[in-house]
Amino acid sequence: MKLTFVKMHGLGNDFVVLDGVRQSIKLSRAQVRLLADRHFGVGCDQVLLVEPTHQAGVDFRYRIFNADGGEVEQCGNGARCFARFVQQEGLTAKREIRVETMRGVIVPRLEDDGSVTVDMGVPTFDPARVPFVSDADDLLQVLQVADEAITITAVGMGNPHAVQVVGDVDTAPVERQGPLIEAHPRFPQRVNAGFMQVVDRQAIRLRVFERGVGETLACGSGACAAVVAGIARGLLVSPVRVATRGGELSVAWRGAAAPVLMTGPAVTVFKGEIEL
Repeated sequence: MKLTFVKMHGLGNDFVVLDGVRQSIKLSRAQVRLLADRHFGVGCDQVLLVEPTHQAGVDFRYRIFNADGGEVEQCGNGARCFARFVQQEGLTAKREIRVETMRGVIVPRLEDDGSVTVDMGVPTFDPARVPFVSDADDLLQVLQVADEAITITAVGMGNPHAVQVVGDVDTAPVERQGPLIEAHPRFPQRVNAGFMQVVDRQAIRLRVFERGVGETLACGSGACAAVVAGIARGLLVSPVRVATRGGELSVAWRGAAAPVLMTGPAVTVFKGEIEL
């Protein structure tokens, strides 16, 4: 099977984007892993598949596969690249599109300055909806990680996040704790582990160990989860600048039942073909 693809990135969080509207694409887990392999394939953190939708009032369906081949619910940086992709490939002329995902509809919008704003939906702290195993719905939860007890906030952004505040992201135990948090039994669908340093009331630094991928240069849904956790805990006020290792995002949230709005770049790197 020969596939045409576009390589894109959002702040260094990189993707292989596939047009499943004009070509029929069915990928096995092994084929996703091959596409994502940086030595034997194209190389990416996630594979994004654009498909037609059968849902009324929605423009496209959006599927996300992590580098390990598993399909996941949400990807904020990928959503921005998705919006850029469907416009530049002539699949739509709309500046604002409605996109079906595994966890509901998101709404990316192409801005005049070239950035993309994504309505990421309403976050949740409800343990059952994150999902996170807990007897209480407290914002601060103690999680036993090996021989350490760490304090996290469990946030659902369409996908699960565990956000902890650290003094310095440069020295945070991302490599050591990340895999243990990701696979923690209290997160039945695994989890993205966020390490957030509060710079001031409207600025944070962030590193994220993503489930099925490892640490990435940026994580859009992780940025949203960190800001939401920070605002809910009274540490931050909206809007918040999120500095990742790949660059900056802006995240706004009014609280309560309001959606999270994330703005940042989406860049096309190259187009190509690969034989699977």
